[in-house]
Formats: sequence, structure tokens, C-alpha cells
Amino acid sequence: MKYQIIVIGTSLGGLEALQVILLGLPKTFPVPIAVVQHRHKDCDDTLRVLLQSYTNSVVKEAEDKEEILPGWVYLAPADYHLLIESKDKTVSQPYFSLSIDAPVTYARPSIDVLFETAADACNQKVIGVLLTGANQDGVQGLAKIKARGGMTIVEEPESAFCSIMPAAAIAFGVADQVLPLVDIASFLVKICN
Repeated sequence: MKYQIIVIGTSLGGLEALQVILLGLPKTFPVPIAVVQHRHKDCDDTLRVLLQSYTNSVVKEAEDKEEILPGWVYLAPADYHLLIESKDKTVSQPYFSLSIDAPVTYARPSIDVLFETAADACNQKVIGVLLTGANQDGVQGLAKIKARGGMTIVEEPESAFCSIMPAAAIAFGVADQVLPLVDIASFLVKICN
């Protein structure tokens, strides 16, 4: 299967988890990645700069109506929900949109919003990855990805900095794969190449 996008959600301890994954992906990794990392609404460009230092792929904050390019890593901007849409008939590929709708599961950006819109736009051609975190954001989104035939991956709670989010996804039965953090990148390479 040719996947259109990988969506990653993380919260507490996420920077370190994202570092492990990005360092494990080859320079030529073909599938775009969209990331929601819970962070304060007034955060600056520091997250992007740090993540860029871990990869040769382009890392940038997503912009409204931006085309999704192969191999790029996109971040949800602070205090915006990141959505993936495919309703515009003038474009052949899904694209990003941004929203300032109310927080979901106490978060904006919300992992659930990204995951659910990715499932709507890409159906079975999306991979959802839920990493370390201290709430249940992302669980409903993974359920939707799974229901649409996409692949769902959850970090093994024992390897997570904070196990609450991955444990909730496993308890809810929405994980196709439960993997230690150090094995997620190699699994993504295997299923995307």
C-alpha cells in the first residue's frame, strides 16, 4: 500500500520521542509526516529548530491551504488545530488547513483533530502514531483511522516518558501495532518502502 501521510501525536515527553523517530528515518523517507505536539500557545519556533536538527528532511510549521509535500515534516502551529482536507476540487492531493476552534480534550492543537481529518481525507492511506502523553487526546482519532482502514501504531507504555496516552489507546483497542519507541522508525521504513 502507498501511504499518503503519517500523523504523529504526542504530549508530555514528546520532544525526546520525536527525536528518536526522526533520527531513525532515512534521508530519502518518502512519506510526509504531520505532527501535533502539545505545547503552550505562546511557543516560538524552538520546537521546529530542534526537530530540524534531528533530520535532513524539511521541518516546518504547516500553513493554511498548504500543499503536503513528500518527505517533509510539518508541525501544528502553537494554538491552532491542524487539519487535513481533500474537499477542494482544484487540488489532487490532500492539503492542510488551520483552525482556532475551541480546544479538544483541553488541547489546541488537538491530536484527535489531526487524526480524524487525516482519516477523512486519506482513508486507508494514513498511518497514525500515538506517543507519550498525559491525557487521552489521540485515542478517538486513532479509532477513526483504524475504522477507515488505516494503520495505527502506539508506543509501548513501558518505553513512554508518560504512559497515560499510549495505555489509553491500547485499553480502547485501537492499536494495530504496539511498539517500543526505538522500533517505530524502522517499522515505518519497512511499511512505507
